[in-house]
Amino acid sequence: MKKTAIIGATTNPSRYAFIAAERLVRHGHEIVPVGIKKGTVAGVEILDIRTYPKITGIDTLTLYLGPQNQPPWYDYLISLQPNRIIFNPGTENYEFQKMASKSGIETEEACTLVLLSMGAY
Repeated sequence: MKKTAIIGATTNPSRYAFIAAERLVRHGHEIVPVGIKKGTVAGVEILDIRTYPKITGIDTLTLYLGPQNQPPWYDYLISLQPNRIIFNPGTENYEFQKMASKSGIETEEACTLVLLSMGAY
């Protein structure tokens, strides 16, 4: 299964990042939640993005961080060397997508929840 970093992870069950974490785990994927909120989601501790946590072996990075909040994290997120970045609805960012593509990272404007429900994740 695909190790997935959830950027913008939260403990708020009404947020899509929370729902995605739960569903990814239910589908057998290992998750690494990263955000500014403290706590756990789907039984996994949220890592504080402000500490630039070292994470290896990431297949997919799924974004739940609006484009206005992404620029400070561009270099860090690219340094995680994921195979792909999923830009969920509302996170689309041509500048970041271009940077990721230049670094050899596949980008996809899609919804993690829809991909999971279709078996296309």
